[in-house]
Amino acid sequence: MERVNASLCLENLLIMQENERLRRQAQQLDQENKALLAELKQRQQQHQGAGGPSGSVSGSGSAAATNLKPAKAAGKQQQPK
Repeated sequence: MERVNASLCLENLLIMQENERLRRQAQQLDQENKALLAELKQRQQQHQGAGGPSGSVSGSGSAAATNLKPAKAAGKQQQPK
């Protein structure tokens, strides 16, 4: 019975450690997401300030969002290695 209890305690500890690792990773991803969103909003404001037609501003804002995410995501994936 003690062996089963020790085994369960060890398994519980490992689960809690993995949970903490995932929590930290989620916080990091949330911070990155907020930073990217702020950068995207800033770029959209810059495009709107350029005085272009509102229809093309939306299109260029979407293009900026499309171009922004893969570049940042690729950079972030390379850092942990």
